[in-house]
Amino acid sequence: MVDCGEGAGAAAARLTGRPVSAERTRSGGPAEVLLADGRAVMVKRGDGPGAVRAEAAGLRWLAAAGAVPVPEVLGQDERWLVTELVPTGQPGAEAATRFGAQLAALHGSGAPAFGAAPPDGPRDAWIGRAPMRNEPGTGWPRWYAEQRVLPYVRAAVDQGALRPGEAVVVERVCERLPELAGPAEPPARLHGDLWSGNVLWGADGRVRLIDPAAHGGHRETDLAMLRLFGCPFLDRILTGYQDAAPLADGWAERVGMHQLFPLLVHAVLFGRSYAEQALATSRTISDM
Repeated sequence: MVDCGEGAGAAAARLTGRPVSAERTRSGGPAEVLLADGRAVMVKRGDGPGAVRAEAAGLRWLAAAGAVPVPEVLGQDERWLVTELVPTGQPGAEAATRFGAQLAALHGSGAPAFGAAPPDGPRDAWIGRAPMRNEPGTGWPRWYAEQRVLPYVRAAVDQGALRPGEAVVVERVCERLPELAGPAEPPARLHGDLWSGNVLWGADGRVRLIDPAAHGGHRETDLAMLRLFGCPFLDRILTGYQDAAPLADGWAERVGMHQLFPLLVHAVLFGRSYAEQALATSRTISDM
């Protein structure tokens, strides 16, 4: 039985089977651990039930596409995740263009359905510290409304970030999704939480993706999240993506629609300011 007071270093030793020679714990974040054989690893504690399983399954599913590199999973249990530690460098234009093409290949590797969880991943997963249910569906507009937008509208109302009378503004957008969604596309293999903090610019000039909330979804959702929170060399990323797998006409006008999901997640996690952004975005969409 594992001691509930076990630290990151002890967890790394247990899960990798190698002694630990050094440990550096970050405040409120993962720990960097040096194994006795010289290998550096990242050790992360799960935020909730199933969180480690979901993240590990997501990393393996993304890796299986052979597109965008991700840190290798070296060990896990219900509480701890151990992955390789990637030395970081500076963002660069060439790396960004290459990443765009790799992201297109990742999306193109597909998923069994919208909302499909990674193999061995739980249906009850997480996006950051917010619960996220991976419930498979068929048509994207209905699935996106029912499984990605409306659950967080309800949660935001329950927590007071969104006023009950305001929910209808977002609900009206959901009603119009079939006409706003653009051409039908097959389910894409999404990272699912693709903000700039989860895009790791490696010292070797390669981009890696970390902390996924992986599931089957619409490829424009990943790209919209990159735009929402900003990303270095985003124009070069989009160029690389478009050259590899052009987006459907009108994609730029649909960005706000795809941003509703992360905005509402952030409203649940961080409060009113994100709810106001979600409302403003919904009103803009309603005017389309």
